[in-house]
Amino acid sequence: MPQSSKIYQSLRWLATILALVSAALVVTQPVQAERIKDIGTFAGLRTNQLVGYGVVVGLAGTGDDSLEYATVGLKGVANRFGLTLPPGVNPASKNAAAVLVTAEMPAFAKPGQRLDITVSAIGKAKSLRGGTLILMPLFGADQQIYAMAQGNLAVGGLGVSAADGSKLTVNIPSVGRISGGASIERTVATGFESEPFLSFNLTDADLTTSLRVADAINEALQSQQAIAADAVTVRIAAPLGAQERVMLMGKIENLIVKPADAPARIIVNARTGTVVINGAVRIGPAAVSHGKLTVRVEENPTVIQPAPFSRGNTATEQNSNIALDESRNPAFEIGRRASLAEIVETINSLGVSPSDLTAILEGLKQAGALSAELIII
Repeated sequence: MPQSSKIYQSLRWLATILALVSAALVVTQPVQAERIKDIGTFAGLRTNQLVGYGVVVGLAGTGDDSLEYATVGLKGVANRFGLTLPPGVNPASKNAAAVLVTAEMPAFAKPGQRLDITVSAIGKAKSLRGGTLILMPLFGADQQIYAMAQGNLAVGGLGVSAADGSKLTVNIPSVGRISGGASIERTVATGFESEPFLSFNLTDADLTTSLRVADAINEALQSQQAIAADAVTVRIAAPLGAQERVMLMGKIENLIVKPADAPARIIVNARTGTVVINGAVRIGPAAVSHGKLTVRVEENPTVIQPAPFSRGNTATEQNSNIALDESRNPAFEIGRRASLAEIVETINSLGVSPSDLTAILEGLKQAGALSAELIII
């Protein structure tokens, strides 16, 4: 056999082996597997909401000069610089607006780091475009100062008005953001390094998923450190000390787990008529017949004119027409447990409206043919 043929044959065998190995890897990969960090969070490692009251200045006549909060805020700003206003002087101006400032401080945030803040007018200010937020504190739920905010606003909305009273508003001009507008001044103690154990909380409560997370952690650590406390919490025994726990948490959150299948649910939004059916829903044997009753009332009033020179009055004679239309749809039978695809196909073939579909699903639920949770919001 020539040397080139041998090389070609070897390459073909190598390609076949690589294809088989790749197929085996694809088959062994868990279906719908997710990282642990994507299905929950560790207790204590959460964001903290901050809020504060401030004043925005530099507006082009779009502020709120009649709001007492703005007046008090401007007096406070003046007092910071040693300027005492005479009694009875109202410093309110249409170039200033009273605002509330909100932000979220992430876990492990350190002093000196920056936060994005949202600035919202609380008075009659028409627009915050072009304004500057004066230095003000941001408080936590414990009424302690955790950050200081200041900066120029970026407003995505626009509002204009004409002399005849007509107005045009695009988006919301009374709300703006400042990227990196707050500087953290104090940290929030998480206490995760001193707790007797770590608690991992699932986003969606499920006993099966909780057990699978605990098993995955024990298998990776080759121990029995993790236990499923309930449908939400997995407790992990961990050594004391921040460094050791950070290393352990970093290893745990990247483990791959296959969450349990979601329970069968049907969500019906009564306001919008939206019906959502998940893939776990099954319908047992049943026969369904759904009719539709339509009542139409038509009013055709007739105007009756009096005869000439009769001194009569023009009158209106009511003429009503009431019609009743009842559509008779043939019954259809579900002879076995139908899957989601078969349910959708049947719904499309019937052409029922969302309200009719809701009535059919409620009937199937009452008849015991629908083993799913029916949630109406």
